[in-house]
Amino acid sequence: MMILKRLGAAAGLAALVASGGAMAADYPAKPVTLVVPYGPGGAADLAARTLSNEAPEYLGQNILVVNKTGAGGVVGSTQVAKSRKDGYTLLMARVGSQATVPAINRTIPYKWDDFTFLGLIEKNPFVLGVAADSKYQSFEELKAAIQNGERLSYASAGVGTLLHMAMLILLDDIGVGSEALIHVPFKGGGKATAAVVGGHADLIFHNLSGLSGAIESGQIRPLLTTTPERFASIPDTPTAQEMGHPNLENVIGWTGVWGPKDLPEDVVTAWVDVLGKISADDSWLEATGKLGSVPAVLSPADTQAFVAGQVQTFSSVAESLGMVIE
Repeated sequence: MMILKRLGAAAGLAALVASGGAMAADYPAKPVTLVVPYGPGGAADLAARTLSNEAPEYLGQNILVVNKTGAGGVVGSTQVAKSRKDGYTLLMARVGSQATVPAINRTIPYKWDDFTFLGLIEKNPFVLGVAADSKYQSFEELKAAIQNGERLSYASAGVGTLLHMAMLILLDDIGVGSEALIHVPFKGGGKATAAVVGGHADLIFHNLSGLSGAIESGQIRPLLTTTPERFASIPDTPTAQEMGHPNLENVIGWTGVWGPKDLPEDVVTAWVDVLGKISADDSWLEATGKLGSVPAVLSPADTQAFVAGQVQTFSSVAESLGMVIE
């Protein structure tokens, strides 16, 4: 009888262990790696580190941020696209690597929708800026000068980057050709901003997060923002809508969390829950706002629809200007 009791106890313990093992296997059972396809200090990196500080409380595991740079975000994005479909390697997706580059370069190892969209988390408004000592005091003055054929130059983070595409979209929207301004590309948005501050280029169309320091220090004068309403940190700067150019609202940076295609449903559900809770987290909201970004958590379906529209916008511009690489 005692032997039977011991066997029964052993079986119960085995069942408990097995049950605990099953529970431990529930996602996530270990830290999650979040790949940033750009270098430290950029918009994607800052967003990833902000998320990694706040999300573990809701995810139940730490988030390890890893920068995997190269080819305009293609290297890091490719790594995630080809990673195991278990939810432990995710991507801090950015507009450049996930929309602009796929729209222009059709030869890269992934398409824009070769991912599981877990959710958009933030948008970064674009701001048209000139140096503080520029003679152009308003968007109307600058627009008139461009339309009248004045040869001005603009700085960008490189050919085919969002800063480049943004200016091409702006030029098209005000009714002039892509050659109306002289393009001066630099290696990164920081150097492009410094070029305008230093007088080496006349204007720039850049993320507010990339210009905020120069605006706050009085080195850059903002003339227009692509937010639907005026942005709190630059309340005197009119919106594209106010200036009669609502199409420019499509020019906006953004960040999201993507995974390799066909992630398990429990992984998707876990991240939808985490991002939903993050969207109401005061600490995350404050930190995101301080980066010059607008918190904007979207569902997977809404995220995919939003990105599809972005890719279409950039594809149309690239095709009209003969910039597509196939």
